[in-house]
Amino acid sequence: MRDLKWCFGCLLTLLSIAACAIPRSTHVGPISPASIYVAMGSSYAAGPGITTSADQPRNRCARSTDNYAHVLARKLNLRLIDVSCSGATTEHVLRPWNELPPQVEALTVDTKLVTATIGGNDVGYFGMLWSASCTTVSVPAASRNFKCPSPPAGPDAWSKVEAGMRQIAAEVHRRSPTARLVFVDYLSVLPATGTCGNAPMGPDTARSIAAVAQRLARLTKRVAAETQADVIQASTLSAHHDACSRDPWITGFPTERSAPGFVPYHPNERGMTAVADALMQRLVTVP
Repeated sequence: MRDLKWCFGCLLTLLSIAACAIPRSTHVGPISPASIYVAMGSSYAAGPGITTSADQPRNRCARSTDNYAHVLARKLNLRLIDVSCSGATTEHVLRPWNELPPQVEALTVDTKLVTATIGGNDVGYFGMLWSASCTTVSVPAASRNFKCPSPPAGPDAWSKVEAGMRQIAAEVHRRSPTARLVFVDYLSVLPATGTCGNAPMGPDTARSIAAVAQRLARLTKRVAAETQADVIQASTLSAHHDACSRDPWITGFPTERSAPGFVPYHPNERGMTAVADALMQRLVTVP
């Protein structure tokens, strides 16, 4: 009898250990209308230069009423809290950025959906694109507020961005335990091979920048899988909609004919709508 009790106790212990080892589900629950949705990230989430400003008065975050978060919130009737901000890094999602509080402070216990597009600024992705073109062709006067060339990221940027993305996932799970977290990676800017007038740069430079984009996409996918988050691979979705394509979802390099507010190498309205549609399809699909 004593041996039976001992075995039963062992069984309970093993079951308890097994339960703790089960990973947090990436499908926490359905996203019903009126659910709270927090959108975090950098300019590829904020949508600078697209249609109208979502903030009145306008501010430096340059959030658009037609970025993918706003489009998705309208489609699914969600209560959106958009704290994405142009120029943000993982550090700015997790900690204060001058006058801005950490983006994670927008998370609440009843938040049901969180999206994050982040990491490009950590590794200097946009700076590489801008520098490659602004040192190749004449820069329009309207765009000279950007530094040319842009300083590259530091040698430890990749380890820092991975750590930052993992910490973001941990904060989402801690602050919003019933929320579904979806990382959205970056829309493709350059074609698989070659360049064009909309992306003026040398072929070797284009290949090196494309390699950075591919590495960032792989990192985002891996971190999402290992932190029990979901991922929308916008980089794959937009593979034939780069700045050189016939139907670009991304802007090219500015010219003298570029409209006021034009932001080079960033998603356009079609790109944002495509990401929103991909998110909606993923969210309404039964796991």
